[in-house]
Amino acid sequence: MLKKTFQLLFLTFAALVQAQNYTPLDTLDKSNRDAFIIKYKLRSEKFDKEIRTKTSGKTGKELEQIYREFQKDFIKELGKNSFSFNTEFNNNLNTIINEIRKNNSNIPEDLQVLVARDNSPNAYCMGDGTFVVNMGLYYLLENEDQIASVMCHELGHYLLEHTTKSQLRRINQNEQDKSKVKEIKRQRYNRSANAFSLFKEKAYETGEYKRKAELQADSLGYKLLKETKYKKLSFINALELLAKYDTLKSKDLKVEAYKKYFSIPDQAFKESWLKKEDFSSYDYSLYKEKLDKDSLKSHPEIVDRVRRLKELFPELSEKTVEIKPTDSFNELSKIAAYERLPNLYASEDYGVGIYLALLNLERENDPDYYKQWMGKCFYKIYEARKNYTLNRYLDRIDPKNQSDSYQQFLSFMWNLSLEEIKNFTEFYNNKSS
Repeated sequence: MLKKTFQLLFLTFAALVQAQNYTPLDTLDKSNRDAFIIKYKLRSEKFDKEIRTKTSGKTGKELEQIYREFQKDFIKELGKNSFSFNTEFNNNLNTIINEIRKNNSNIPEDLQVLVARDNSPNAYCMGDGTFVVNMGLYYLLENEDQIASVMCHELGHYLLEHTTKSQLRRINQNEQDKSKVKEIKRQRYNRSANAFSLFKEKAYETGEYKRKAELQADSLGYKLLKETKYKKLSFINALELLAKYDTLKSKDLKVEAYKKYFSIPDQAFKESWLKKEDFSSYDYSLYKEKLDKDSLKSHPEIVDRVRRLKELFPELSEKTVEIKPTDSFNELSKIAAYERLPNLYASEDYGVGIYLALLNLERENDPDYYKQWMGKCFYKIYEARKNYTLNRYLDRIDPKNQSDSYQQFLSFMWNLSLEEIKNFTEFYNNKSS
């Protein structure tokens, strides 16, 4: 739920891009996907052998098993429509890594970069030299230098072997936890409270470990960036934009938009569709958090990361300079904006897809394109409502974690009858055909 909430906040930060007749990326590129999988399997085998060499005994076997299970699941994921192969995004990222490698000899040659059809601005390293970059980074960030900064941060994680060290730490910690759990089970009193204390202790430790890893990757990542042609202040700029994403306010969808797009020839608009449930009497104090949220965050607050970097590297306190994006980056940014709806459709987030389409229609962004995708999403919502599976594809209202605008949208959608949804489905699919 948290991921979808963040994703929604990001989606509603709408870019005013204008284009006509945009054709979504071909993500069913079987030949390039199969070539990637073959290379990934070879890399995995090599990596697993290195694990057996470096880590012996029972711990080594358990670590290898963890990676083997992950690799097996990841290969299954590669067979889905979740990634993009052989696109300009892939080419751009490979060019960036090659540029970073020029003056950083500790970066190996045989790295793999994969582009995920994910709208959230994120990237991660899997520990074996495979990097995943979400398409959403190209929508949020402003230039190629900032993309290079993110890649340097992930390369920092890779060179510091954070993924493997984290898994080893978990294996070793599990052995200690097993004995503690046995001791708790033998207790006659306060077993529940003691078990929760153990869980909280482990959660806080994990959070602290991950926060330190992020700061270490920042430090090494900046050192890598300093040796490249990219502007060093872009490292701070990228972090500040990610902080803006974390605190972004949703763009509001005006009520007039509902009346405009849901008053169709065979179905007049009904004011009752906009009726919202009253949550004012709910007593949320009954559900107090038992854990300190700040202590559980895996990423330290970005403001703190920026502060720490400026302490370590005083030159980062210089006045920010404007970095003009290249034409090629601008093109990728526009593509990323248009791919948000196909990405949502691929991840089965049909409700959010309709909401995003409405936001763009309200701003008169390429109406034919967004009406087409609204029709596609409505068809899936209709099928789900008919089959009693709508909860899978349309959020329930959550007043504590959703904007008023999104709550209004969800109220509208849940107020629609099956027949009314069918009418909108047919209207917008006929309109886009």
